[in-house]
Amino acid sequence: MRNTILTFICLLSAVMTFAQKSGKEILYIGTYTQKGEGIYVYEFDRSNLSFKEIQVMVNKNSPSFLEFHPNKKFLYTANEGNSTVSSYAIDAAGKLTTMNSKPSLGKGACHVSVDPKGRFLYVSNYGSGQLGVYLINSDGTIGAVADSIQDKGLASQKPHMHSVIPSADGKYIYASDLGIDKIMVYSVDAKTGKLTPGAVPYAEVKAGDGPRHFAIHPNGNFGYSACELGSAVNSFKIVKNSGALVPMERVTMLPADFTGKSFAADIHFSPDGKFLYASNRGHESLAIYAVDAKTGKLTVAGHAETHGKHPRNFLVDAKGELVLVTNRDNDNVVFFKRNAETGQLTYTSKEISIPTPVCVKQLFID
Repeated sequence: MRNTILTFICLLSAVMTFAQKSGKEILYIGTYTQKGEGIYVYEFDRSNLSFKEIQVMVNKNSPSFLEFHPNKKFLYTANEGNSTVSSYAIDAAGKLTTMNSKPSLGKGACHVSVDPKGRFLYVSNYGSGQLGVYLINSDGTIGAVADSIQDKGLASQKPHMHSVIPSADGKYIYASDLGIDKIMVYSVDAKTGKLTPGAVPYAEVKAGDGPRHFAIHPNGNFGYSACELGSAVNSFKIVKNSGALVPMERVTMLPADFTGKSFAADIHFSPDGKFLYASNRGHESLAIYAVDAKTGKLTVAGHAETHGKHPRNFLVDAKGELVLVTNRDNDNVVFFKRNAETGQLTYTSKEISIPTPVCVKQLFID
């Protein structure tokens, strides 16, 4: 009898431990605050695609882009409204507490990213064409300035830094400047965060394409640029020992029969790297590409209507089951189911209503 009780207790403990580790799923949504209030935080139940608002972190300076620290205990925002960056602590329930803010080291902060090892914070300034680098303190707060670089353009070609994406090992960053049609490549000093132009310091795209966001294949061998003005994806082979980008192909993001105006926005891979998605503002769609992991070649697999206007940032679920799209002009975040075999998306009719959403991030809390 005693052994039976002990066995029962052990089984109960194991079940409780599993339940605790299954945890919560939290969504963070950044907004423009002409209508919105800041960062909206939702607890999400994927079993029935339901969600409940658990917090609105007021930030009236348009926290338009969000990024996590690798340890998932901190969140950072680029605040377009006053050209600053902010840090937040994330508690056990997923709620945010403000820590500190710093100037973005330029004008028009539009994108923020974090070194894969949590050492540095990168901020892109669209208005002035500057790239800023901050140290990240051990407590997650934004620390001292590590570097600041001003891109230079021509009389007819002003710099517009739009995003910075680190390599998986953090040795290099890829800085997309929409205004000068270049993706800058920098080596990163692991101790100081100081940037040095790469052995091949940049890759150029077709004049007028306007590189906006950049995605690196999970295998690290290829990089893909969503070009805003050209509505095209430019692909590159990544040279591992130098970080250099070698141009491969240019693929349109729009159907052949589309004749209106459209502008590319964001670009992301499925977790398994088999499919690449990129958002079209104007055509109001996500372009879907099948990816050959050996060659990096893209094959158009279709387009999914976003059920809203001006799709900005979007999220490909870490489990590969869902895609969430922020439609700025329809004030909604739309949920799609994703077919892992075909890459196709199915509209679920589930939407979160939020004023001018522009960025969505996902966090699993044990």
